[in-house]
Amino acid sequence: MSSDSEKVFTKENLDLYLRELAKEFRRLNGKSMPAEIILIGGAAIVANYGFRNMTADIDAVIRASSAMKDAINRVGDKYGLPNGWLNGDFMQTSSYSPRLDEFSEYYKTFSNIVTVRTIRAEYLVAMKLCAGRQYKNDLSDILGILAEHEKKGIPIAFADVDRAVNELYGGWEVIPEESQTFIRSAMEQGGYEYLYASVRGAEVRTKDALISFERKYPGALNEGNIDDVIKQDMEKNESRAAVLEKLRAAQQKETKRQKWETEKESDKD
Repeated sequence: MSSDSEKVFTKENLDLYLRELAKEFRRLNGKSMPAEIILIGGAAIVANYGFRNMTADIDAVIRASSAMKDAINRVGDKYGLPNGWLNGDFMQTSSYSPRLDEFSEYYKTFSNIVTVRTIRAEYLVAMKLCAGRQYKNDLSDILGILAEHEKKGIPIAFADVDRAVNELYGGWEVIPEESQTFIRSAMEQGGYEYLYASVRGAEVRTKDALISFERKYPGALNEGNIDDVIKQDMEKNESRAAVLEKLRAAQQKETKRQKWETEKESDKD
């Protein structure tokens, strides 16, 4: 686990690094062979949304010649970025799908040689559901995306998410059960901004618990036991499902109160 002490990527510096990368790639590779980078995960969210202002690294699908690797390293050295600051490691995870290219949209072109694209919203939601990590931003990112689209008047419906899951993964079997419960409960309930704060707080607490465990037992934490460690910590606190249920009850109570106030005002008229 990381304590997030590394250099982070923001909306302000993301384009700077991509621009420098394109210049370096063009210098090494020439003008005849363009490259394409599809931003995934946190980088796609930082590029397109306002609710999250940073990410620790840039996950991407990279379509380029071998010169891109050298270009990435040179830009990293120039700006003191961590090794692998731009990487395709996520392609080895369960959230990767070879069909991601089909569901990306244009972002920007740098130096007339590197085209950058990002994943469309509902497919990004599907990927986040598939990952479903309780110690990352996965579920809060989903709520942030849903909230911003709702604000813009272009809400994402469950049918959109269902289509994305099926097109990327062939069905919901690959989506963790907790993620399935989460998305259905959240979309039935609504009030995404209200839910966001609570879920993000739970993610931060879970990550802090893992960092504390790692400090107490150096080298003991791994992919095989991380879920057990999280489960033990959650037994000391409310589960996410319990949080959602409490939030749902509170929101229903508030909705009834507002309805009563409206009816009361109508009776006065």
